[in-house]
Amino acid sequence: MSSVPARTGRQRQRYEDNLRLVSGCIPYRWRKDDTDLMGGTEIMEVLMISSPKRDDLVFPKGGWEDDETVTEAACREALEEAGVKGILREIPLGIWEFKSKSSQDLCSIEGGCRGYMFALEVTEELEHWPEQKNRSRRWLNIKEAFRLSRYDWMCNALEAFLRVMEEDRKVDEKQEQNTELEQPSIMVADVSECQTMSPNCYKRSSTMQHHGMPPSVNLLSRATQEIAIHFGY
Repeated sequence: MSSVPARTGRQRQRYEDNLRLVSGCIPYRWRKDDTDLMGGTEIMEVLMISSPKRDDLVFPKGGWEDDETVTEAACREALEEAGVKGILREIPLGIWEFKSKSSQDLCSIEGGCRGYMFALEVTEELEHWPEQKNRSRRWLNIKEAFRLSRYDWMCNALEAFLRVMEEDRKVDEKQEQNTELEQPSIMVADVSECQTMSPNCYKRSSTMQHHGMPPSVNLLSRATQEIAIHFGY
């Protein structure tokens, strides 16, 4: 069993403009592509968790309390609800307002929430975690995550997440180019054959830095296409 209990109650809950403040994250990881016999590509997956008493999947999130920063709240919720730890990107993906579906929120002012969402690169997945009895974990490729996101704000957060991944890829690509210029004698492997993407997932060459993405992939464009598929237009 987890030695860290989940926080409960609303005594320390933050509010702003009559909205409950919420902090959460989109946990992600890179795993080896089992279909690649050469072992040169990795697939990006995001983690979603089940909702107690409801048949849907969500990202880890919860109330931002007055004794913690918004990033600390996001990390705490990831640990409590999903049992994962990792490296949090401190710049939020965005801020979204939505109605909470929790019965507890019916007692708040109209159940309104203002949520801050972050990207969390998972480095550790715990065997036991505080809310394990009420939540299960599921790793999904990006297309699946869009399909299973029931709410508009979740799709918008995923699109913002992909935009951030694309920006990181550009930074990593520029750094790699600078390194090649500084060290022209170093041979760089040709990874062009690994920079392909199946219809169901995003891939990268395993030789790229951990936040990198293949230069040929336009993630934001692909995200827009998948949102269109998700909503049927």
